[in-house]
Amino acid sequence: MNKEDKSGFKVVPDTNVIISSELSKNKKSPNRDFIERWLNEEFFVLFSDDTLIEYAVKLREMEIPEDKVAIFLSNLIKLAKKVSITTFHLNCYPEDEDDICFLLCAENGNATHLVTFDRHLLDLKCKFTFEIVRIASFLKKLRSAIEL
Repeated sequence: MNKEDKSGFKVVPDTNVIISSELSKNKKSPNRDFIERWLNEEFFVLFSDDTLIEYAVKLREMEIPEDKVAIFLSNLIKLAKKVSITTFHLNCYPEDEDDICFLLCAENGNATHLVTFDRHLLDLKCKFTFEIVRIASFLKKLRSAIEL
């Protein structure tokens, strides 16, 4: 089965979603649910060289244990689709320059969703070909898509 077949979603998670999943003590947290559903191939994750570096740097800055960082990065490289950034223009740019790599990855990878809690991304007023959504909204849409 093609990994995209369960929901058809191609997703770029912002770093805060990944960090929260690693820091969560609650096994039923939405952030952990996001990771588990990805590993269960319910949707496809997209990454670029720049998002990979951003994940690694931020996870280490948050003092996530090195073995957890290595597992996440290994899963990302093995299970996600790497996007080559060929178009560098966006309709608008977020205040936080660190967020640009996630928008470029989503735009170049034809993502359906960029999942975040980041107000810099959520408050963008321009239109993209993908939705910028909070984790709870994404999980609700995912459950609905899979149930169809």
